[in-house]
Amino acid sequence: MKPKAIEMPQQFGRVAVMMGGTAAEREVSLRSGTAVFNALKESGIDAVAIDVTGNPVQALAGERFDRVFNIIHGRGGEDGVLQGALEAIGMPYTGSGVLASALSMDKLRTKMCWRGVGLPTPQWTLLRQSGDIDTCIEKLGFPVIVKPAKEGSSIGMSKASDRDELIQAFELASEYNCDVYAEAWVSGREFTVAVVQGEALPVIRLETPNVFYDYDAKYKANTTQYHCPCGLSDPEEQSLQALAVSACEALGVEGWGRVDVFIDQDGHNQLIEVNTVPGMTDHSLVPMAAKQAGISFTELVWRILETSF
Repeated sequence: MKPKAIEMPQQFGRVAVMMGGTAAEREVSLRSGTAVFNALKESGIDAVAIDVTGNPVQALAGERFDRVFNIIHGRGGEDGVLQGALEAIGMPYTGSGVLASALSMDKLRTKMCWRGVGLPTPQWTLLRQSGDIDTCIEKLGFPVIVKPAKEGSSIGMSKASDRDELIQAFELASEYNCDVYAEAWVSGREFTVAVVQGEALPVIRLETPNVFYDYDAKYKANTTQYHCPCGLSDPEEQSLQALAVSACEALGVEGWGRVDVFIDQDGHNQLIEVNTVPGMTDHSLVPMAAKQAGISFTELVWRILETSF
């Protein structure tokens, strides 16, 4: 990677590590935030842990900060809301801006943008009412995976292999107060590509005995396998890395992020989603990819904080 842009910890000033939030991913965010906070302190950076439980601007009130390390996952932290609030008060922050954060958090509109610029993503159909069930079956067949468009960490997602399961999956996803869509099930190999400061890190291949890489597989299970090196040939891995960078550029993603992608049984890449505030827990993928590239967790956190300039 490029040389560090910032050499001295004092150059960052006082850093608020904003974590927690009120979304479904609160507990994961607290774990990520604690790891980030400890790494910043280890580097000699003047960091303060801020557990956000309500209005994020109020959480910063009464103290002076020079920048924010945003590690709030999900709605309220990853969807442009926090970014807009910080811009309104003139506070620099890590990662993507308002537009890219909002677009990337909405997996449905992410797919629309990718399709618009010719990037590959699985077919889908919007589910708004019970009458859309038959349209979905006609268009996509089975199996499908049903998703709430604005949740992360696979929350509210489920696979459907027949009409009854599709109805149940639609009802579950509908509980999350956002658009729901069904996506064609991709049989193949699952990969994730971290992008930091515009450069893709080594690709990770994921394997889980679960039906798919769900919340349990991500944060709880010890049966999930992570392969890095990923097993692809050098040209294949480079192609996947280039696709991930293009996927980020199409959405305006800046600073850092993680792109999830499949290679289907026909050997075609299929983009799934982008996370603009990825996890930084002991099960998380960005630190794993960084380690393969020779970047320690402490250095990774430093480089992410550099994106606030």
